[in-house]
Amino acid sequence: MALSILVTEDDLGTRIAIAECLKQAGYGVITAANGREALRLLYEHHPHVVITDVMMPEMDGYALVHEIRQHPSLRLLPVIFLTARDTTAERVRGYELGCDVYLPKPFELEELRAIVGNLIERSQMVQSEMQFQHQVRSKSALAAVPLPAQNPMAAHPTLHFTDREQEILSLLSEGLSNNQIGSQLHLSPRTVEKYVSRLFRKTDTANRTELVRLAVEQHLLDRVR
Repeated sequence: MALSILVTEDDLGTRIAIAECLKQAGYGVITAANGREALRLLYEHHPHVVITDVMMPEMDGYALVHEIRQHPSLRLLPVIFLTARDTTAERVRGYELGCDVYLPKPFELEELRAIVGNLIERSQMVQSEMQFQHQVRSKSALAAVPLPAQNPMAAHPTLHFTDREQEILSLLSEGLSNNQIGSQLHLSPRTVEKYVSRLFRKTDTANRTELVRLAVEQHLLDRVR
């Protein structure tokens, strides 16, 4: 599943340049010419990162971010501000509204691409940790209920993987290294290793061999096909 970026910029040349840079990096890109159009596309496509100019017609970047942060499901959505107006007061206003990075114009496209990758990694790790903690609390609530003894390799009917964990599990089953997985998914080897450790914890396995064997025996790989 391709990671998607919403680029909101009223200048056509800048919008095209950013979109092409991100497409070359393997991202799916949705573009908008103003904040109002971006808001509509946001709810339609559910992007992983929003890049927005500040000064735009109809709805500017400040109003767009304000609208985004009003929705609980979007409060962790990474937002990057782009603007030629780089005063301290404007940066403070942007951060108070909830933007994650304030990148002044002119900027290097390679720097923007690196920022996008960093924000996606951080966002996915936070979401994965939140889901894992929810699962831990759910298991703790059921711990008092006596259950029949079972083999640790038995089925995991309540086991839940995030989309990213499912992708990594599938690539692990193909024998790929952390570097190879990171290259395919636009993640650093360190981040891949964190996901692999999370999979060990969720499945009560000790190494990759056990994890892949469990995934095959319990048809866990069927979820990613």
